[in-house]
Amino acid sequence: MTFATTEITLTGPWRSPAQMLEEQEVDGHSSIHDGDTAASLGLTGAPIEAPTHFSQFDPLAFRLWGRRWFEHGCISCHFRTMVVEGEQVQASLTTTGVDSATVEAHKTDGTPVLTGTASVGPDHPPSALTERLAAFGDPGDLHIVDRLHVGMRSDTEIVSVDRSTPNGSGYPFSLDDKLARITEASPWYSDGAADNPWGRAILPFEMISVLASKSGFGWPVRGPVLGLFLDLEVRLLGTPLFVGEPYALSREVVGLGQSRRTESYWTRTSIARATGGDPVAEVLLHSGVFKDSFAGYPKAQ
Repeated sequence: MTFATTEITLTGPWRSPAQMLEEQEVDGHSSIHDGDTAASLGLTGAPIEAPTHFSQFDPLAFRLWGRRWFEHGCISCHFRTMVVEGEQVQASLTTTGVDSATVEAHKTDGTPVLTGTASVGPDHPPSALTERLAAFGDPGDLHIVDRLHVGMRSDTEIVSVDRSTPNGSGYPFSLDDKLARITEASPWYSDGAADNPWGRAILPFEMISVLASKSGFGWPVRGPVLGLFLDLEVRLLGTPLFVGEPYALSREVVGLGQSRRTESYWTRTSIARATGGDPVAEVLLHSGVFKDSFAGYPKAQ
């Protein structure tokens, strides 16, 4: 499918994303996705996991780019406002070129949930997070993520996501649990779809970040502390990721920062087949930790 240079905007239906992280544990304690824990930080409710919103863009991107979206797609977003279960969200995508677009999602009152970019490769334009990461400068004095440094790398770990196994304490639900409540279903996420071009069930975009974090690996961030996703990019490099297939994960710290309420760190995770070869996907995650959740955090002067 090809398009003229005329701008095209596609808008999806209103959806009510599900909260599936009420039982999440991080470093042995409840996370921000628990209602009481969220209230301790002055939040109005326990936020839904941010990657959940990625699914609302899949039908829009598929209308533009077909199966290329599930082979060479890249979605790159800055999360602007938390969503709690019961709130409705609408996604839209506006083309900026033949293979690129801006994306945004908002609540019924117009409050922005996320903004960013989507594109298909292999030759992607700069993504929203490429530009955000490049704009980060010296983070100044850090007290929670001070033991991290740009260039820090992890050992390689092998993980997979099957249909029925919960994905650890960080993601205490299975793929089947997720597919029962996902906002946008696809027969390609399940076994036996006659028109599946790859002949195997594929992982939804929103589950690729789960795979990238499934091992429970964590950088030496001081704690206990409460965190959240600030930015997330998922980029496929020529193929979908498949249900049940083992993948090798390698991680690198690529940025550090802080704001008034958080300290933060950027992790790039390279995903390759466990049998070897070049990476098949990359996940860029900007994780924030709340200063107020860290006991004894120095008060601003």
